Formats: sequence, C-alpha cells, structure tokens
Amino acid sequence: MATIRPYREDDLPALYDICLRTGDSGQDASHLYADPKIIGEIYAAPYGVLQPDLAFVAEDEQGVAAYVLGTPDTRAFEARQEAEWWPRLRTVHPEPPGPPSRTWTRDQWRAYQIHHPFAVPRAVVEAAPAHLHINLLPRLQGQGMGQALIATLLAALGEAGARRVHLGCDTSNRRALRFYDIYGFQRFDEDRNTVWMTLDIL
Repeated sequence: MATIRPYREDDLPALYDICLRTGDSGQDASHLYADPKIIGEIYAAPYGVLQPDLAFVAEDEQGVAAYVLGTPDTRAFEARQEAEWWPRLRTVHPEPPGPPSRTWTRDQWRAYQIHHPFAVPRAVVEAAPAHLHINLLPRLQGQGMGQALIATLLAALGEAGARRVHLGCDTSNRRALRFYDIYGFQRFDEDRNTVWMTLDIL
C-alpha cells in the first residue's frame, strides 16, 4: 500500500527515474535517451530543488513510484529557473549546432529546450497562474493514487494563495487526458502537441 508524503532531498533520483519511465506519453522512455537524466532536468528535478515545499511523492514497499510537483506562480518559477537552474545545465548540455532538425535525437531536442526554455502560453497563465506536473509508475496507476496526489498538492497550492491551476498534456497521451477529464480539469486550449487544461482550486 502506497502512502503520500512530502518530498525530501534524497528523493531527487526518484524524480529523474519516474520522469524518464513515464516520458514517452506516459510510457517508458528509457530507450529513447542516451542521457537518462536529461528529460528529468526539464520536467521534474527543478521543482524538487527550487520548490520542494510544493512537491509530494507516493511511496510503497518498493520505493517512491509517483510524484506531483507544482508552483503557485508560473512566471515567477520560470524566472527562477532562468536565474538558478538553466545556467549550469547549459554548460553540461551544449546547444546543438544549426537550426532545429527532424534528424535530431531526443537528447538534442532536450538540450535545445534547455537553451530555449518553453514558455507556457500567456492566455493559459493569465487564466490559471499555478501549474502542476504528475507522473505515476504503472504499479501505482488505477488505484486512486493520482487523485489523492493531486488533492494533496491542490491543498498546498491553496494555502500558498493559488486559486486556479493549469497543466499541459501531450495530445497523444489518451490515458492521462481521460484521467484529467474525469478529475474535473477543463480543456482550455490545444496546440499541435499539447492540450492545456485548468482547474479551480477550492
């Protein structure tokens, strides 16, 4: 039986691992990356390092198998990443030469993203300034753990003053989209690869 608890500094390796093992539209992306940490450097680790008070994990007898991460102010968090997170990574992961290319590897695309961080669309942030990321390994899926993790984070975000939260979900991740629909997220916008969804924090 898994239990939810606040994130600890020694959970950081688990954030990297879970992010990689769910990094292909919810499926294991281990075979897609030469560097197993690079996707976690973008989508998981900065929250554990920069916003640990709004990070929670689910742990069972085998270890940490899920996380939910968030921030009450997306633009402020992006600014902190630019000041405190990306500079070191840009020395570790050089920018790929030339313009973006379909021949690039996944690692090259992520390196490019480190040098050119994606900004959430303005309309999404204006509608819902807070945001979250959640990922669960298969062994914890389908047990209500996702709902419990989001509820835990929403309570913490509410205490931090947030009133509305957004997330972005890959358009191909049908399982996750169904989960968010059932939970109560409203579809706000959609671009080529991402469905943007919002939820009021009660």
